[in-house]
Amino acid sequence: MTTIDLTIQKDRRARAIQRARERKIVIPTFAQMKDPARIPAKVEESLKDVSLWDMDPRNLFRITWHNEPRVKGGGFGGVNFLELPSSLTGVKARIIVLVGKWFPTGAHKVGAAFGCLVPRLVTGQFDPTAQKAVWPSTGNFCRGGAYDSALLACTSIAILPEGMSKERFEWLEKIAGETIKTPGTESNVKEIFDKCWELRKSGQDLMIFNQFEEFGNYLWHYEITGHAMEEVVKQAAGSKGRYRGMASATGSAGTIASGDYMKQVFPGSLIVASEALQCPTLLENGFGAHRIEGIGDKHVPWIHNSKNTDMVVAIDDNAVVNLARLFNEPAGRKYLAAKGVPEAIVAQLDLLGFSGISNVLSAIKTAKYYEMDENDIMVTVLTDSMELYQSRLKEMHAESGEYTAEDAAADFARYLKGQSTDNLLELRYTDRRRIHNLKYFTWVEQQGKTYAEIQSMGKEPDYWTSVQKQVGEIDELIVEFNKEVGIA
Repeated sequence: MTTIDLTIQKDRRARAIQRARERKIVIPTFAQMKDPARIPAKVEESLKDVSLWDMDPRNLFRITWHNEPRVKGGGFGGVNFLELPSSLTGVKARIIVLVGKWFPTGAHKVGAAFGCLVPRLVTGQFDPTAQKAVWPSTGNFCRGGAYDSALLACTSIAILPEGMSKERFEWLEKIAGETIKTPGTESNVKEIFDKCWELRKSGQDLMIFNQFEEFGNYLWHYEITGHAMEEVVKQAAGSKGRYRGMASATGSAGTIASGDYMKQVFPGSLIVASEALQCPTLLENGFGAHRIEGIGDKHVPWIHNSKNTDMVVAIDDNAVVNLARLFNEPAGRKYLAAKGVPEAIVAQLDLLGFSGISNVLSAIKTAKYYEMDENDIMVTVLTDSMELYQSRLKEMHAESGEYTAEDAAADFARYLKGQSTDNLLELRYTDRRRIHNLKYFTWVEQQGKTYAEIQSMGKEPDYWTSVQKQVGEIDELIVEFNKEVGIA
């Protein structure tokens, strides 16, 4: 059994409280992020003068799926989501996507970073006056970590592969205390881990928040993203809708934790894990490089509840990059409108970043495999938007030339209407066990976990629920921390 360590360290906690008092920081609870109706009215009123990306501690209260979709001054409302029509997806099933753009930083990873940092901060395990917060990532997590660190008056170090989109680096230069570029691109996660070990041995006073093993990442998505999904499904289902499951790239295995919550609410529903076809680690113990930025791979994250996963899907990165052009180039949008995709949907397709496109394709493949009909609902997540990939569109334009109507027709036919059920595996118990066992090579042999830990994770029935039950205790610690800060 495992839990997030909530041991209090009084002296360090006192320094964290003093820092929060000096910077006028109030920390939201999980309950408030899940349901912004719980946020004090004076806090919501004060946000009317604050932009979504501003480095203002009040934006901590905007770490929620419920932000009004406005750049500045927005309040709170329902969960931001879209339902994609069959004219676009090519399937009868209803595919619903939660929209990540309206988080601070433009990506939902800011929430996962919060889930990792705040329990350490309010217990005093992390001292913002002396320690640096280290955020290893393939892109959005280190951005979220740097942002949360800045709002919480912590010094940050962001680590990400040198081949990620330049928008990420340009933003980090302004926010992170330090940015470290590691060799490679999306698939080079081990190189990030190696840099973490180098930093551990450097003698610096720091704490590494490794999203791939931090249960705060798992817990934030289980509790916050999971409840957001439930809210959307109940709103959209009506009298006939049937929730069938959720699909998500495994990535750090944070987002997919929402499937654990949804399966508890909707027993028998599916959890579909997806990855790049060019690096089919879960599908066939494979490896490689790919272009679906933001999903990480070549290992199984420690916090992936693999024995609760029902299907693995591999998505061709050629589909993702070409659909990015179809969804965003003028010729592509014109073609989609001519094929009957509603203008209101076409105008919002820039809400799908690379991993979001991959997630939608995973939901499509699942719907086709299970022969879902118009009453079946699949849910997935748009982790970020094309706002973070404009440089990639320019690169593709330079490499391949102008995007034409003929290109649009080919990409629509091949990657949407022609999406098939190949490169997909419905998991038997032995398949789940195989994926779980793959953790050994990364986490026990390389990263210092023990044989007893990996055995416990795979066999103890309350291993995952013990983490899930910690939300209330963490919220109590946040409330007490805020009370002692005395600003609320």
